[in-house]
Amino acid sequence: MDLDVVANRRLHPNYCLLKLTSEKTLPEIVPGQFVQVRVDGSPKTFLRRPISINYVDKKTNELWLLVQIKGEGTRRLSEYEPGERLNVILPLGNGFSFPQSSTAQLLLVGGGVGTAPLLFLGEVLNSIGLRPEFLLGARSKNDLMQLDSFEKMGTVYLTTEDGSAGEKGFLTQHSILQSKKWDKIYTCGPQPMMVAVAKYARLQSIDCEVSLENVMACGIGACLCCVEKTTTGNVCVCTDGPVFNINQLKWQI
Repeated sequence: MDLDVVANRRLHPNYCLLKLTSEKTLPEIVPGQFVQVRVDGSPKTFLRRPISINYVDKKTNELWLLVQIKGEGTRRLSEYEPGERLNVILPLGNGFSFPQSSTAQLLLVGGGVGTAPLLFLGEVLNSIGLRPEFLLGARSKNDLMQLDSFEKMGTVYLTTEDGSAGEKGFLTQHSILQSKKWDKIYTCGPQPMMVAVAKYARLQSIDCEVSLENVMACGIGACLCCVEKTTTGNVCVCTDGPVFNINQLKWQI
């Protein structure tokens, strides 16, 4: 599907926010799904790039992608200008599940660019009458993005490694985790962080879903480079995930 670039904002030296639209109505998308983006104008970029869906604005028919600039492909994406077109395959993968209770206490935990899918998740939870809480972490305050948007959806708790915003330390060291309990936790970010969050959830007997960020090349389960070990065998994260309940994973936690 070809999407037109509406805006491309540099939120940080290493991150940009791409806003895309189409003349056609975007397909139904659920939080936690992702897209595979073809990067034109980058001779060294042969494979599509998998990117989490950051937000979907149905009123304006816009899809947002929060892009971490790490290599040649993502650098080229950061240079796209309004009016240019991106070819994407969407939506891919399986998203987060929603609690049955209308009074469920929910915590959304994100580290670094792992906060991206949690924005859309928070919006959808709000739309069904749930107001989650967010625990977001980064290296410093300059690395915390879209805080204004998160704060509209629920209470936000912060950690930074240098102590420049919120509590100093890692996400799993935040004091809120010792003073409150939730019915469900959703998390996305670096795997060591997600493993620590999953361990906390298990110890507290809290239902928990994680969005994995395994390396993906095809997005359709053909290349087998994103395989993850689960309790029922090896699966492709791109087709069976990227969202999994922690009870499905064979992490050493």
